[in-house]
Amino acid sequence: MEQEKLNAEVIAVFPNKVRISVDDLDDFQLAEEKLKVGSYLRIADNDNAVLIAIIENFQIEVSRGEDGESARKYILEANPLGIIRNGVFERGGDTVAIPPKKVEPAKAEEIQKIFEESLADKDKFTFATLSSNPEIEVPVNGNKFFSKHIAIVGSTGSGKSHSVAKILQQAIYSKSGSYEGLNNSHIVIFDIHSEYKSAFPEANYIDISSLVLPYWMLNSDELQELFIDTEVNDHNQRNVFKNAVVNSRVSHFEGPDENKERIHFDSPLYFDLNDVLAEAREINQLEIDTGEIYSTGAKKGLPKTTHGSLYGQLTNFISRLESRLNDKRLDFLLGDRSKAISFEDTLKELIGYQESKSNITILDLSGVPFDVLSITVSLISRILFEYGYYYKRLRFAKNPNETINNDIPLLLVYEEAHKYVPNSDLAKYRASKQSIERIAKEGRKYGVTLLLASQRPSEISETIFAQCNNFLALRLTNPNDQNYVKRLLPDTLGNLIDKMPILKAGECLLIGDSVILPSIVHVEECDPKPSSNDIPYYDLWKKEWSDLDVPSIKEEWYKS
Repeated sequence: MEQEKLNAEVIAVFPNKVRISVDDLDDFQLAEEKLKVGSYLRIADNDNAVLIAIIENFQIEVSRGEDGESARKYILEANPLGIIRNGVFERGGDTVAIPPKKVEPAKAEEIQKIFEESLADKDKFTFATLSSNPEIEVPVNGNKFFSKHIAIVGSTGSGKSHSVAKILQQAIYSKSGSYEGLNNSHIVIFDIHSEYKSAFPEANYIDISSLVLPYWMLNSDELQELFIDTEVNDHNQRNVFKNAVVNSRVSHFEGPDENKERIHFDSPLYFDLNDVLAEAREINQLEIDTGEIYSTGAKKGLPKTTHGSLYGQLTNFISRLESRLNDKRLDFLLGDRSKAISFEDTLKELIGYQESKSNITILDLSGVPFDVLSITVSLISRILFEYGYYYKRLRFAKNPNETINNDIPLLLVYEEAHKYVPNSDLAKYRASKQSIERIAKEGRKYGVTLLLASQRPSEISETIFAQCNNFLALRLTNPNDQNYVKRLLPDTLGNLIDKMPILKAGECLLIGDSVILPSIVHVEECDPKPSSNDIPYYDLWKKEWSDLDVPSIKEEWYKS
């Protein structure tokens, strides 16, 4: 009797799609299941294996019978996800026999069993439930999720920041066994809008007032971007700057004299910018003794001099260097603290190994001037990447049979990633793009992975985005962003991607190597929440007039 009520049959099988005809949709649905786009179907074939498919779309087919009455059929198109054979789920749907025997909605307990049994308990990392059934948790393989790059995309108001915070909160609370204190997670958040402090009150919080970066660890490209006018393309400026930096590094080097010859422009050794400025001024005003003497005039008896080859040609470079050194906004990078901070202290501060240890370091970059944001992000990213590189070398030098490259792996979270790794060739983004692209391509080998969060994925460097293996695609309303994400997603989900514009807040398409079934899930609300909520304009406007303390605003403004 129940079989008759299901009244559905497969009418076409494609390599990545199954088309099903249903006589009566109400009879086809299970009592406790309301079918929708994203619901699961079970399709039995002649090999007694069950194909699990996810509904992509519905169509209605209307025809007229011999009696002139209109007949209506429902056409479902579903994407095959995998096969249940001998009680075990396997990804891939290419073994379905033609034609399959029967079609019916997958029961909740069947889907739950797939998710529960697909992963060992020790590997499960859970932050979401199935959107169509909140009772079913959707775990991912924690190792595959964090050891491969992650992309979280969604328009404003889609719940992107909440999803990022929820995932990170779950990560820092996860423990194997029972022990007191912190677990071994290490996460660095590049927070461009000052959103995440409220979500992680125990985090190592660094803003513009406490951020200290050693300018002398900038590489050659970053140094030239900061101090050389790239539009002028003046080779003299570059050569003078390069030589002055190397000379200063040599003069401050405290190691053996024979090692001084190996010091170069990119050596991560201390140099003093005042030395560079003094050398540039000297060359700009250089007078060369010709060996002759004035025989007449006011200078009679004095040695004759001539201007050096670069006399007066470095004025613009000197002015730019002086301007940078006098800019109080850049104290975090060029000030006295930057001269004094050691490499060890820099690394400890970034990874959370200062006196008060913390799993999460929040780098609040909202106060960093935009013209040096790329360089700041580049320097920090490069330091953290090279930490992984050299730590791996150290581990293998100690034990050539070591199988784990890095036992203290890092996750770098780039919030609003399109702001500093855009799909652009402009010089001002070159530094950060190079550093982050290198992490995207090589970081996994050294225990440094990325989480990119963006509301404009189409504006992110494709080199970086294409390296991501796990995706959370929340509501995206911009067609360019939808098409961009659709093109880069590793699983071919066809029309299911088209649901992105109508996803509710917190709903997302979860796809990637770490999840057994590509699924539309709902990410649970995080607690505490990030401060990314929209300002309630209308509620505030309806209240009584509020006075504004302009002098206090001025005081805060002038601090920067």
